[in-house]
Order: sequence, then structure tokens, then C-alpha cells
Amino acid sequence: MDIFSHEYFMKEALKEAKKALDKNEVPIGAVVVNNNQIIGRAHNLSETLNDATAHAEMQAFTAAANFLGGKYLNDCTLYVTLEPCIMCGGASFWTQISEIVYGASDQKRGYSSINSKILHPKTKVISGILEDECGNLLIDFFKQKR
Repeated sequence: MDIFSHEYFMKEALKEAKKALDKNEVPIGAVVVNNNQIIGRAHNLSETLNDATAHAEMQAFTAAANFLGGKYLNDCTLYVTLEPCIMCGGASFWTQISEIVYGASDQKRGYSSINSKILHPKTKVISGILEDECGNLLIDFFKQKR
């Protein structure tokens, strides 16, 4: 496997999702990559922070922007284990992120089921990377909750 493949970085996002799982958070993880370097990594913290906006993507955007010293994430890729919701999709618009790569689709709350134009027009999207592994982590989490 090429060290800088989509699968490699999605596995890093999955590591973050497992950190969320360990905290009894919805297991979603994200990393932001620039020039094949992870510059932001995060996982859901909504329960921990008592903050509905503390999604993995939002946390990763903040970490990456702090790393770069600016709010725009041009020439960056977001890897996230689940398709971003409309809030995170909207935030990605404002960051002007170049690419979003996600694992599992979110039929109920994913941005594309509501409005696929929420993303910046220049943002490229790739879906289905390690889809089963990403999706099964969420399915197992919610089965235990019921």
C-alpha cells in the first residue's frame, strides 16, 4: 500500500473514530492532510464538551487552521469516516478545502441527501474509502446503544 494513499489516511481517521468510541462518543474520526502530512486530527467530542457542534470535522478544521496559521484550507484534504452533515459541509465551504474523502455515506443526515451544493464549488469529493470498516464501527456502536 502506498503510504500516501486514501486508504492510509482513512485508517488514520479510523484511529480517531476509535478514540471517540473509547469516550462513548459517536465513533467518527477525521484528519486534515496537506502535502501528505496530517496537520489536524480529531474525533467527535459532542458529549465530552456538551456541544452539538463538536463534530470530528469541525475539530479537525480548527486544528488544521491553527497549524497553518490561517482560516483557509486550500490544498488540503479532509478524510472523515462518515459523510459530513450539512453543518460540517457548510463549514468546509468556508474553509475552501480542496478535497473531502469520506468512508461511509449517511443516508439520513449527510450533506448530499439535503443539498449537495453546500460544499465549495471547487471541492472535490471521493466517497466509499474503507466504507465497510467505517460503517460497521457506527452500526456496532448504535446496536450497543439500543
